[in-house]
Amino acid sequence: MSHIMLMSPQELARLIASKARAKRLSFNLSQKNLANRSGVSLASLKVFEQHGKISLESLLKIAFVLDSTEEFISLFKEISIDKINSLDELLKNNLRKRGRK
Repeated sequence: MSHIMLMSPQELARLIASKARAKRLSFNLSQKNLANRSGVSLASLKVFEQHGKISLESLLKIAFVLDSTEEFISLFKEISIDKINSLDELLKNNLRKRGRK
């Protein structure tokens, strides 16, 4: 079992913020410089790095500047029909078109 699966959403958000901060520093960017380049307010960036709280749009803007957008593309990867070995597996992985009420 993956360590990430044992984390709460808040812990995962703080981990992502910590990794973003480390990447920012590896690019030798100050918070102010990253805020200016990404179009995210300095206050929002500070809250993100300290507490892991940020809007998705702002997170994507930061990821773009830090050359980390590729990870978002596979975030909610669909199950490939080619990888399903049997009809039983296909029925078990019933791909829904909409949610229940």
